[in-house]
Amino acid sequence: MADNGVVIVDKPADWTSHDVVARVRRLAGTRKVGHAGTLDPMATGVLVLGIEKGTKLLGHLALTEKVYEATLRLGLATTTDDAEGELGPRVDAAQVDDERIRAGAAALTGTIEQVPPQVSAIKVNGKRAYKSARAGETVELKARPVTVSEFAVGDIRRVVDAEGTMIDIDARVTCSSGTYIRALARDLGAALGVGGHLTALRRTRVGPYDVSQARTLDQLAEEFTALPLAQAVAAAFPVRVLNEAETRKIAHGNRIAPGELGAGPIGLFAPDGTVVALAEDTARYSKPIVVFEPAGS
Repeated sequence: MADNGVVIVDKPADWTSHDVVARVRRLAGTRKVGHAGTLDPMATGVLVLGIEKGTKLLGHLALTEKVYEATLRLGLATTTDDAEGELGPRVDAAQVDDERIRAGAAALTGTIEQVPPQVSAIKVNGKRAYKSARAGETVELKARPVTVSEFAVGDIRRVVDAEGTMIDIDARVTCSSGTYIRALARDLGAALGVGGHLTALRRTRVGPYDVSQARTLDQLAEEFTALPLAQAVAAAFPVRVLNEAETRKIAHGNRIAPGELGAGPIGLFAPDGTVVALAEDTARYSKPIVVFEPAGS
């Protein structure tokens, strides 16, 4: 049986997140595997998986900040806002200078209202938007608030051919969960009047889990190891060590006196270092929201 914990996978291109989960289920020898936030098939990089009791972390990890390295192309829009969609008409971007590009990226930084791509997993009238798009339907997707804390423009390259000039931009994006990097490429291109789409994407961090910790599927096939549950919780959340009486109460799902670490989630640990639960604090009590080690286990 696989250990409880978290596996940080360096997802290969052209694999869906579900493909990776299926592969890790076989490698780990358990069906109880899930992921904390999907990556598009064209994207590579950090995909955080929970194994056994580690799956209980996933809904909380999915709300954390993420970092991406992206390449955007100006002068051409697509139906999916990335390189896998149908190409729209070319628009010569020769007149778009570096200063306008950087100003456009700055305008898309902070808390912004972002319309998800037509090809996304957002549900409209109970149906996934991408399914409607594949059926040739256009659905109205409402803008949602997201936070882009960094949209740093790096190298800017001009690609000139017989149809004019396109511009490739390398960028680093730090953002909240739910932000579509494809939509940033689309919106930057639209603001500059030339259209745009995403051509490459690599996720380098999810919360505290960095690409330097990630392992390829080939490496996991050679030696399957998971970040132990206690380490995974300690890396992602504030840590509170309980006494034995508090540990017993939390293990039974009961409340205890609040700590001094904020609202949470907070990792609650037994005196012996075992992670017992995640909790949220109010002014009056600390309440478990996930119990890893229930009483009697």
